[in-house]
Amino acid sequence: MTVNAITIVTIGFLVMEASNVIMLYFFPDSKYANSVGVFKAWEKSKQDPELHNFARYLVNWVAGTKLIVILLLIVILLTGHEQTLIFAGIAMAVSIASFFWRLFPLIRKMDRNDRIEPKNYSATLGWMILVFIASFLTAIVIAVLTAK
Repeated sequence: MTVNAITIVTIGFLVMEASNVIMLYFFPDSKYANSVGVFKAWEKSKQDPELHNFARYLVNWVAGTKLIVILLLIVILLTGHEQTLIFAGIAMAVSIASFFWRLFPLIRKMDRNDRIEPKNYSATLGWMILVFIASFLTAIVIAVLTAK
């Protein structure tokens, strides 16, 4: 395993995503680790079993997709060469940035309409994601500048 700045940032990302997968699969009502308990609609969906089953399906789908990404990143970390890690870092920065295209506008709207608890959770989430993007971009620059 090549250990460089991208490896370190990726491991941090993996820890965060693994905690999110655990919460989504086993503690979806939680308001921690980006689980769905922050959405008031989650609790409201429980009043309609059909709607709640659909919401649970989507939550588990997201968790499963995150699990796929986690496992693929582990394979890349264990077997990838330095150039592979650089391209993986670029892919991570771009894919994480997609949050601001569709998800952030929705969660910000829900937050502004008092559908998220705690209040201003969308801003906290947005900053957290910006930090990960900046971390990946910084790690990419460091890896490129220090590449052999």
